[in-house]
Amino acid sequence: MSPPGRPKGEGRSAQHEGHPTSTPATLDHEGIAGLIPHAGRMCLLARVEAWDARRIRCGATSHTEADHPLRSASGLLASAAIEYAAQAAAVHGALTARAAGGVAAPGFLASARGVRLHRLRLDDLAGELAIETEQLAGADRQLLYAFTVRHAGATVVDGRLAVVLDTPLPT
Repeated sequence: MSPPGRPKGEGRSAQHEGHPTSTPATLDHEGIAGLIPHAGRMCLLARVEAWDARRIRCGATSHTEADHPLRSASGLLASAAIEYAAQAAAVHGALTARAAGGVAAPGFLASARGVRLHRLRLDDLAGELAIETEQLAGADRQLLYAFTVRHAGATVVDGRLAVVLDTPLPT
């Protein structure tokens, strides 16, 4: 339950670059779903544990669900961790934009580079995944994030994400 006077799904306020904001330091699944376009079961993250102007740390347990939307006949392959990281980056963008008094521009995952899969599957990992992203570079139309997905402290998948912002699509 959220503290009185705060929208449901939000925890205590964070401080960014020395300025108090009304942006929460933590979020639950419902709070995350209100920030990103991923709806229903495709909103994969369970919570935001911490974030600042460059980084975000999230937790997820949806990888253990037998009816996971990204699951194939072979199970939930480790490459699905890229989507977990992309959603963490999207939440980071939404939170930093909100902290600055704005709204995040729509973004699209343009590429995943330098991705290393340290195991074949995610669905055979009991317990929570820890998803961390760090913004390495950014401009008006593009962002670069490094990401690491861990389970029980061991790296499962890591790499980089390129995100393109507010790009008009051809009609």
